[in-house]
Amino acid sequence: MTFYCSRKCDLCQQAEATLFSTQQWQAGLERGWQSALGAEFEKPYMQELVRFLNEQQHAKTIYPPAADMLAAFNQTPFDRVKVVIIGQDPYHGSGQAHGLSFSVPAGVSPPPSLMNILKELDSDIRPEQRLRRDRGCLSSWARQGVLLLNAVLSVEAGLAGAHQGRGWELFTDAVVARLCAQHKGIVFMLWGKYAQQKCAMVDTCDQHILIAPHPSPLSAHRGFLGCRHFSKANDYLALLGRTSIDWCSIE
Repeated sequence: MTFYCSRKCDLCQQAEATLFSTQQWQAGLERGWQSALGAEFEKPYMQELVRFLNEQQHAKTIYPPAADMLAAFNQTPFDRVKVVIIGQDPYHGSGQAHGLSFSVPAGVSPPPSLMNILKELDSDIRPEQRLRRDRGCLSSWARQGVLLLNAVLSVEAGLAGAHQGRGWELFTDAVVARLCAQHKGIVFMLWGKYAQQKCAMVDTCDQHILIAPHPSPLSAHRGFLGCRHFSKANDYLALLGRTSIDWCSIE
C-alpha cells in the first residue's frame, strides 16, 4: 500500500525545494560521463543554474521532468558516442520532452521539426518505404551511440528559449569539449545557427562536421531537406570501420 502526505510536512517541503540538485545529477550519471563532467557540477555557473531551476519550479512548469533532464548522457555512454546531434532546447509542449533532442516519448505524436526529420530519412535512407508518422521516440538512436544533445537542457512550458543564457550553454560546451578531447571520429550534426555555435570547439581534423539549417518548418526547406546527413554519417563511420546507425529504428 502507498501512503501520501496529506499536508506539507518539513520533509516534503525540503524534497520539493531541492528538486534539482547537482549532487543528484552527478550521482545519477553514467560512469564515463561522471568522470568526464564531474568538475562541471562544482562550478559557480552550475550552482547558479540549479538555484534558478529550483526557484522556477515552484511557480512554473519546467520540461523535461527533473529525472529526464540528463537522460541523453545515460542512454548514450561516454565511451560509445559515435554521432552527436545538437538541438536548441527541449520541446515546450506537455508530454513531449524527455531529455533527448528532437525525440518524443513512445506514443506521442512527432512535432513539426521531427516530422521533417522523418521526411528527410524517407528521402535519404529508405525512399522505397515511408516511415510511420505516428512514431517519434529516438531512444534506439541513443542506444546505438547517437548523443541527442540540446544546447539548453530545460525550458519553461509554452515558452521556447526561456532558459537560454542561464548556464546550460556552458555545460554543453564542456560536453563537446570533453568528447573532442578524448575521442576521434565523431560525427557532429549541427542543425541551425544555435547548434552551429558549437562548431568552433570541434577540431575538423579529428571529427566530422555536417551542417544544415534547422528542421523547423520555418527553415527546413532552406537546406535541411535534402542534406542527406544520415547516409553521410554512416558513410563516414564505414570509412573508420565502425558500425553504422540504423536510423530507421524509431519507436
